[in-house]
Amino acid sequence: MHARRQVENYLFDSAAAKKVFTDYASRFGSRPGGYTRILKLGSRFGDGAQMCHLELVDFRDNEAKDSND
Repeated sequence: MHARRQVENYLFDSAAAKKVFTDYASRFGSRPGGYTRILKLGSRFGDGAQMCHLELVDFRDNEAKDSND
């Protein structure tokens, strides 16, 4: 329960936190680690902040399966 409240506090949305603990927990439960992929995009033009694209590792695989159905 404490972990769920921490996630809700970080995401500011209880529906998103529920999805993390139901859908994503079952999808990644058997995976030993490495849930995300980080792709560096370089520096932002205005202030030079480092930018990246963060994605779940099997996101594209699942999207391809859903689009074929």
